[in-house]
Amino acid sequence: MIHRRALLVALPWGLLVIAALLALPLALRSRLPDPMAVHWTLDGVADRTLPFGPAVSLGVAVWGVTWLALLAVAARGTMLSRRQGRMLWWGLLSGGAVFSFGMQLTTVLANLDGAPGAPGLWAVLVMVAASAAGVPAAWLGRGEPDPAPAPAAPPATLRLRPGQSAWVSRATNQWLVVLTICLGFAGLAGSLVIAWAAIPILVVLALGLFTSSVRVKVNDDGVLIGYGWLRWPARRIALSSVDRAWAEDRFPSQVGGWGVRGMPGSSTIMLRGGQCLVIRDTKGGTIAVSVDDAETGASLINALRVAS
Repeated sequence: MIHRRALLVALPWGLLVIAALLALPLALRSRLPDPMAVHWTLDGVADRTLPFGPAVSLGVAVWGVTWLALLAVAARGTMLSRRQGRMLWWGLLSGGAVFSFGMQLTTVLANLDGAPGAPGLWAVLVMVAASAAGVPAAWLGRGEPDPAPAPAAPPATLRLRPGQSAWVSRATNQWLVVLTICLGFAGLAGSLVIAWAAIPILVVLALGLFTSSVRVKVNDDGVLIGYGWLRWPARRIALSSVDRAWAEDRFPSQVGGWGVRGMPGSSTIMLRGGQCLVIRDTKGGTIAVSVDDAETGASLINALRVAS
């Protein structure tokens, strides 16, 4: 029901935004040059132009990619089943639309009457406006609280079979990858208008690439946690420093969202809600990683710890 309601809102909303993105430059066509300036240096000098059609289409394409990604997420419904996912989805639907229209408006105003002018502070105001639209939408769309998680299972110890000494599991958040790609397009759009406006978005893009996937390997050498597609940076946990390990259900709404959450000594690598491998060290600190088959990984860690 939740994802159906989201689709019913997102479909006409997305088309309305596309219509606005096209109507604005077309209504002022007689006052806009061809080609149009679409990029300015830090000194405020226009250094890149595009023909009128591609310049207008660029803003539509940025919103179109974001909108189609949000529709795909809503159609699947999994992300909207959790409060944190609903907040992110509604925030992007509203804030992304304001960002796209604001960038289109900024470009049009900078080109109005054939005298390209630097957007300057307008690019910053667009980002502020997008946040001002996205945050309330996220709050209003949060829905009911998530159900309480099931009690944590007691730690198990695996009886090792001959030759059994390794376990590998991976997890990837596909929607975090989609969000990262959308931010990449937003960064591209920002750089086409003013160079420095894309810097904070590109920083988030880099962080997304490093936190959208994780791999955990357990063997006689300990536990190795690799981040990102390159499995770097990596964290190694020696078996001698492990107190115990167990599997536990955790969700983004409990830990503050996706990615690396928490503080040193008590952190969670949250890529998807559900079963997580939780490792407690001898000093009382914990680290949890959302990976598949966490029970087997925890059992093997306990067995290897006892054997060592």
